[in-house]
Amino acid sequence: MVLDDDPGKDLGMMRQPGHRFFFAAEEVEPLGPPPTILIAGIGNIFLGDDGFGVEVARCLSAREFPEGVRVADYGIRGYDLAYALLDGHDFTILVDAAGRGEAPGTLYVIEPDVTGNSVMDAHAMNPVSVLQLANSMGPVRGRIVLVGCEPATLGGDEGQMGLSGAVSDAMGEAVRLVEDLVAKLLRGDKLEDALENSPKGN
Repeated sequence: MVLDDDPGKDLGMMRQPGHRFFFAAEEVEPLGPPPTILIAGIGNIFLGDDGFGVEVARCLSAREFPEGVRVADYGIRGYDLAYALLDGHDFTILVDAAGRGEAPGTLYVIEPDVTGNSVMDAHAMNPVSVLQLANSMGPVRGRIVLVGCEPATLGGDEGQMGLSGAVSDAMGEAVRLVEDLVAKLLRGDKLEDALENSPKGN
């Protein structure tokens, strides 16, 4: 057995490992495939800060992730997202504006409830209604996390293109937060451990 990060693995005669370790059969756990992760941006770019999830997904789509990690901008296509939730991903990270009464730009990490049924208005999509719709269509497997941002404005009656200053300023931190969650989940951390140092919702 050679450990990839063993600094002495290439030392010794005939380039044999520098250290040897012996394990009983019951001490060895086979490695399975890495978990599959869907990162789903949600929102309406014509409603101000409601476009937060779409913008985060756009930034993340330019990053390189290992096989099994997929970034998608679902916008207001709630039914498409509901079907994607039935595909059996090990983890789904939803990214959306989430008003919880804090200062604009505040980030949250929430594990939402997927129980219940919902008749969804495709023009008023929110993560809870999509999760309930998906749950009514079939079993939603895997764990789901919402990375949310407190909006300053949702555009009002006239609508608005572009994010507010507070939400725009939170974009970099939001992207890093999602990347950190993905890295922890890929290395096998339990979801609870991965969320331990993340900002929590109320």
